[in-house]
Amino acid sequence: MYTNKCRNLVLPKIDVESANGTTPTAGCPPEDQLQLLGTARSDKLSPVSFGPGSSTPRSPSRRLGAYRPSVFAHRVHRRAVTKNGHCNIAPIKAGSGKRLRFLQDMFTTLVDARWRWTLMVFALGFVGSWLFFALLYWFISYAHGDLEEDHLPDKQDQSNWTPCISSIYSYTSCFLFSLETQHTIGYGSRATNEECPEAIFVMSLQSVHGVMIQALLAGIIFAKMTRSKSRSQTLLFSKHAAICLRDGDLCLMFRVGDMRKSHIIGANIRAQLLRPRVTREGESMPQYQTELELTADGCGSDLFFIWPQTVVHRITADSPLWNMGAMDLTQERFEIVVILEGTIESTGQSTQARSSYLANEILWGYRFEPVLLYNKQRQGFEINLSRFNEMVPVPDTPGCSAKELAEGLAFNSNENLLDKRAFEYGSLVEKLQQFHVEDEQCRSNQQGISKSAYLLSPPRQLQLQAVARSHSSTELKVVNGEK
Repeated sequence: MYTNKCRNLVLPKIDVESANGTTPTAGCPPEDQLQLLGTARSDKLSPVSFGPGSSTPRSPSRRLGAYRPSVFAHRVHRRAVTKNGHCNIAPIKAGSGKRLRFLQDMFTTLVDARWRWTLMVFALGFVGSWLFFALLYWFISYAHGDLEEDHLPDKQDQSNWTPCISSIYSYTSCFLFSLETQHTIGYGSRATNEECPEAIFVMSLQSVHGVMIQALLAGIIFAKMTRSKSRSQTLLFSKHAAICLRDGDLCLMFRVGDMRKSHIIGANIRAQLLRPRVTREGESMPQYQTELELTADGCGSDLFFIWPQTVVHRITADSPLWNMGAMDLTQERFEIVVILEGTIESTGQSTQARSSYLANEILWGYRFEPVLLYNKQRQGFEINLSRFNEMVPVPDTPGCSAKELAEGLAFNSNENLLDKRAFEYGSLVEKLQQFHVEDEQCRSNQQGISKSAYLLSPPRQLQLQAVARSHSSTELKVVNGEK
């Protein structure tokens, strides 16, 4: 027998105790609610049922308030995006040939690399260049005979010897000359002469190479320090999401904020729900993405991002959360990925901040506390970021799904047409159709009266209205005034 848990709602304020029972998480702190939801998930409870005359939901085997701890209550949940926005994805088995493609875009590879690898490449780039050109200078001096004992700088005046590079004693002297040439230091003691054109060519080549490598490595360091990924660290997402009533509808809500005074221009936010799905053909999709429609204060997904905003997803018939209630969250496995995009006001670069919420990170029956206050002394608004993640319970939030809530509200609107107890045995349309069929058969067999004339007669319409107002809880009976 079908039973709607949200059928006995009292409008405009919803009576939770008489409608769908007191949920175990209502009125509890967020930490206790997370622990209860995690325990219920690990116990793999069967769907919640409501016994006749009971206002508290229960499982067939145990009461809701008597969940026993499980060894799986604290297991790590799989998530595609971590809370700090890092994508928990790592490609494997790419092959040696495909890995060489990263070298084709060396600049992006070094920018994306960790700082220790970037600094190591930065140091090896300069030191390797010094050592390489020092070796070339040493080879030129050795081939010219400048390193012979009689041709060393101390005896060059006596032997009337003109070296390729003056003041060269060994490889160490060549290294110092390479360092001075590449960075244009020029201490004045070492210099090339017209005796060796090859030394002049190598010195010119090193000067051009030094400018190029310095510009490349300095550009990598600058790009790494000013990339938009660093700006996203000051964009805040609430630790938990919440579901509560707003304007009569169940809504999923989370909060976003910015710690800096420089704002994000053209901020846009979107959310996607990731969950497994199997098609009609049997194809398994482990991470099927469903777009969630978001609004912020009735302005769509585009944010005027000057203070923290509470982003709302209204759970309608098109939402993937339409059939999920408070207890369904303890059994569902999904992840909501939130993406905030915009342009940095100070640099003009685009930035993207990400976060995610698992099913056990959504608190049912809570809403966010306001963080925006007006200071009369300084005549301006102030943001209390210490209360950014704080929530308050909403005791009137029903524990049923949005679909059951809509059906309950529709039933309450037809309260004057049919008694609630009689509605448990079928809808009004079904009972009236059955009533018409049985009555037509009875009248046609006994009196032979025309069906259409009998159904449209004023006495018969009065009988239908009387049946609709009947308070019978078991069945609808035909009252024949002529019998």
